Amino acid sequence: MSSRIKSINTFVRYDMWRRTTTEYDNIFQRLGYGIIRTIVLVVRGFTSKNLNDTAKSITFSLIFAIVPILAVVMAVAKGFGVTDIIEHQLNQSFLGETNMIPSIMEMVDRYLETAQGGLFIGIGILILLWAIYTFFQSVETVFNRIWNVQRSRSILRQVTTYIAILVLIPLVTVVSAGINIFVHSKVGDLGGVQFLQFVICWVLFTGMYFIIPNTKVKFHCALIPGVLMGTLFQLLQMLSVYLIAMLSRTSIVYGAFAVIPILMILLQYASLLILIGAEMSFAIQNKEEFEYEHDLNSMSRRYKDFIMLYLLSVVIKRFEADEAPLTAHELAIRDRLPIRLVNQLLSRMIETGILREVYVEGKEDRTVQPALDTHKISIGMVLDRIDAQGTEQFLQAPTTEMQTFWERYQRIKKTHQSYDQILINEI
Repeated sequence: MSSRIKSINTFVRYDMWRRTTTEYDNIFQRLGYGIIRTIVLVVRGFTSKNLNDTAKSITFSLIFAIVPILAVVMAVAKGFGVTDIIEHQLNQSFLGETNMIPSIMEMVDRYLETAQGGLFIGIGILILLWAIYTFFQSVETVFNRIWNVQRSRSILRQVTTYIAILVLIPLVTVVSAGINIFVHSKVGDLGGVQFLQFVICWVLFTGMYFIIPNTKVKFHCALIPGVLMGTLFQLLQMLSVYLIAMLSRTSIVYGAFAVIPILMILLQYASLLILIGAEMSFAIQNKEEFEYEHDLNSMSRRYKDFIMLYLLSVVIKRFEADEAPLTAHELAIRDRLPIRLVNQLLSRMIETGILREVYVEGKEDRTVQPALDTHKISIGMVLDRIDAQGTEQFLQAPTTEMQTFWERYQRIKKTHQSYDQILINEI
C-alpha cells in the first residue's frame, strides 16, 4: 500500500507534468490530464495561499458592505423601473425564509432617502460608497494575489469597474427573469427548481472571474468555474433555506436565533466558493505554465543556454527564409517545449535587444523577430549580453583584490580565450 501511495505521489508531483499538452494525441487523454492538473493546482493553491482564512476576512467585509451594496443595486433598479423584480428575487433566496427582507429593505430605503438630504446625510452617502469600494478593493486584491498579479488597477479604473458591476446586477436579474419565463413556458417548472436563480449565479460568478482580476482572463476560463461554483452556491443556498425552515418549525425561539449563525456560515462558504473558483480559473488558464515545473527549477545553466540558442536559431532561420514569425506559444508547440521556459527565454532575449516583439495581423499574441543583423548575431555575443543583463559592481566598497580580479576576468572574456586553458589562480 505504501509503495502505491508513493507512486501516486510521484506521478502527481513529477511524472504528470513531464509531458506538454501537445504530446497527447488523444483528445480524451488531453482532457483527462487537464482536469487532473487543474484539480492538483487548485488544491495546491488553496493550501499555499491560505484561502480558508482569506474567505473569513472577506466574509467580515461582506457583512458591513451587504446593505450598502443592496442600496446601490436597488437605486439602479429603481432607475430602470425593475425594483419589484429585484425584491421578488430576494424573497426567493434564503433571506426570504429568515423574514429579514422587510428589515433589509427598510434600511435600504433609508439609505436611498438620504440622497435628498443635507451635509450630514451626504457624509452618510460617502460612508456608504466607501464601504462598497473597500469591499470590492479587498476582493480584487485577493483575486490579484491568486493570479500572481503584482499591480492593482488605478483608482479611476477601480471605480468605473465597480460601478459597472453594480449596474450589471439588476440588468442580469431582469434578463434572467425573461429567460426563466421563456424556459417555463417551454418545458414547465423544471421539477420545482428555480432556473432563474441558477442563471443569475452563473452570470454573476462568471462575471467576477472575468472582470475582477487585473489581467486578461480568457472567457472559457471564467465560464467553467463560474457555472460550477454558481451551481454549488445555489445548492448551498437551497440547503440553508431547508435548515432555516426546519429550525423554525422545531422551535420558535431557537429558530429565530438560528438565522444569524446560518447566515454567517452561508456567507463564509460562499466566500470560500468564490475564492476556489478564482483559483480554478487561474489553474485552467495557466496549467501549461507548470509543465516540467520541478525540472525547470533545477535546470542547469548550460541546458538553459542550449534551449535559448536553439529558439534563437529557429527565429533567425524563419526570418531569413521570409517565413511568418511565430509567437511564444507556437514556438512551444513546435518543439514540445514547456511554455513557461519559452516565455522566460524569449523575454530575456527581448530585454537584451537580441529579439523584438512584432504584431502580426490575425494573431492574438505578439510574435518575435531578430532585433539585429542576423549576420552579426554570434553565440559569444548572445551569451555576453545574457551574462551582462542586470546590475553589476553594486558593492559600495569592494576590496582592491576583488576589483583587480574583476578587471582581469573581463579582459579574458573580451579576448575569447578558452576557459579550460586558464587556471583560477592565474587570474
